[in-house]
Amino acid sequence: MSVVPESVVPGSFVSGTEARRIETPNGVMTTLASPTQGRAGQAVWRVDAKPGMVGPVHAFDTELVWTWLSGAAVVRLGGERYEVGPGDTMVLPADVSRQMYADPEHGFVSVVVASAGARVYNPGGVSDPDACALAPKATERLVPL
Repeated sequence: MSVVPESVVPGSFVSGTEARRIETPNGVMTTLASPTQGRAGQAVWRVDAKPGMVGPVHAFDTELVWTWLSGAAVVRLGGERYEVGPGDTMVLPADVSRQMYADPEHGFVSVVVASAGARVYNPGGVSDPDACALAPKATERLVPL
């Protein structure tokens, strides 16, 4: 038998029914854990991208790790093009422009991990005129989840 010292803070539990979900024209982002949901030191979210989704050009001020669970996508990162699918993981560096294109028939499902407080922004401060209402405007930097 072991005894847990009182100074150890227990973990927290986030029920799937309590997960925060944000729907955009491109899909659904579900926050699995974050500082405001589960007191996590990182942000973890699931992306369910709609078939044929074309994401906006954007960047983050910190590294993100994406792992694809199902479906497929093309990721444009900086000047490179990557085709990704189930089991693939990409480490997207901070301050590098990226855009994602979901498989036209199946879309994709991914899990993403970022530092707590990661902020998304428009490279060069240029907003996509067709971006949804939740997207950063001009030079705004937003914590997305």
